Amino acid sequence: MLSQKVSGTTVGMWLLIPEMQRLGVWDLLKGWTGGQNTDFDPRIALQLVNESALCINRVRKKNSLGHQGFQLANGMGRLVTDEQVHNLLNKHSIDQAEELLVNLGYQRQLCGHYKGGLIAVDPHRIISTSKRIMAKKKKRTDSPAQKMVQTFFSVCAQTGQPIMASIASTGMPTTKATKKLLSGTEKIIQNKALLLADKEHFTQDLLTTAKNHPMFDILTPALNTQRIQKQIQQLDYKPLWAGFAISETNYYFHGNKEVFRLIAERTGENKRDYEYKAFITTSDRGARELISDNYDERWSVENFFNFESSIGLNRASTLNLNIRYGKLAMSLMAQAATYQLRKRLNNQYKNWNASHLALEVLAWADGDIRVKDDTIIVTFYGAPNHINPKDYTGLPKILRNEGIDPCVPWLFGYKLDFRFK
Repeated sequence: MLSQKVSGTTVGMWLLIPEMQRLGVWDLLKGWTGGQNTDFDPRIALQLVNESALCINRVRKKNSLGHQGFQLANGMGRLVTDEQVHNLLNKHSIDQAEELLVNLGYQRQLCGHYKGGLIAVDPHRIISTSKRIMAKKKKRTDSPAQKMVQTFFSVCAQTGQPIMASIASTGMPTTKATKKLLSGTEKIIQNKALLLADKEHFTQDLLTTAKNHPMFDILTPALNTQRIQKQIQQLDYKPLWAGFAISETNYYFHGNKEVFRLIAERTGENKRDYEYKAFITTSDRGARELISDNYDERWSVENFFNFESSIGLNRASTLNLNIRYGKLAMSLMAQAATYQLRKRLNNQYKNWNASHLALEVLAWADGDIRVKDDTIIVTFYGAPNHINPKDYTGLPKILRNEGIDPCVPWLFGYKLDFRFK
């Protein structure tokens, strides 16, 4: 096909290839599948990564993509079927997917995707259309209970990038799932960090785990119970600025002598307008730093869900967990590659969410793909405003200067270069 030159509208997908080379995606997929450069299974997995980047559910139904260069970016001459994808995912275990996610985290750490010592943790629940009989859970207190898949994420609060993720069925308690999530997170982030949690994480078990953990402290809002409200309303507060004051005391769970640090905040100008809120922490950082500086960073995890959910974090047709884990790993690989691609876009385009990026950059860019000597040349027709041609023209030399082999192993050792006309 390449010898005849291919014209298509998905040439933007090829912009992800150098980012995958920088991330070592191919080696990760080979390790997960146990395949080699010439094997088929890593290419099936790579197609799943690229499908996630396109933010299209079941792209394999869209046969026209098989004639637009999409399949060639995966090192294949055609699209694989749903059955082939299912068979690949089904023969790999949850432990293998978790190991793949940890290895991806290592690579992201090396690429500078994580900074500082603040980590936001949060569950992300996805409504499921599974026909299985299963426990139901409320996604919000004002909504009916539904079948859903529970995913749990740890996210770097400074960069908003996911560190580790896990999946559980609906009935799994948040505390148990979060402890499992942290066991993977600590393998990637090997320095002391503060976990920024929400009220779901206000449990004696999780707080005790964090207090005794050598790497993690935790900061979480306390439940607004009568006992806690009575306790914090009797404290003496130190004003920090108009309408905001803080105080501290010790906190004990019923029937337990373990001491936790309680930080209370009071808002309001007049006594009749006062509102109180309590936080529990195992950190020894200053109260003002924790409440007014650190905790606001927790919303980075919500921004991540809102910004990136279209890569496959907003749908779950099955509750076969090893299938879901495999798809989650492929989605997070796609997210890592698109994050790096965003950093190379012109400023006004860097804040596009996942679906917007897929639509404007990856899915509908017109051009052609051909081979010249040992290099595959991708030509864009009409200079795109969002791309800096200097980042892609002469790509083999750019990669060599970064210490990366420019030969693309899943494209049978061909190099890749770009032209803009």
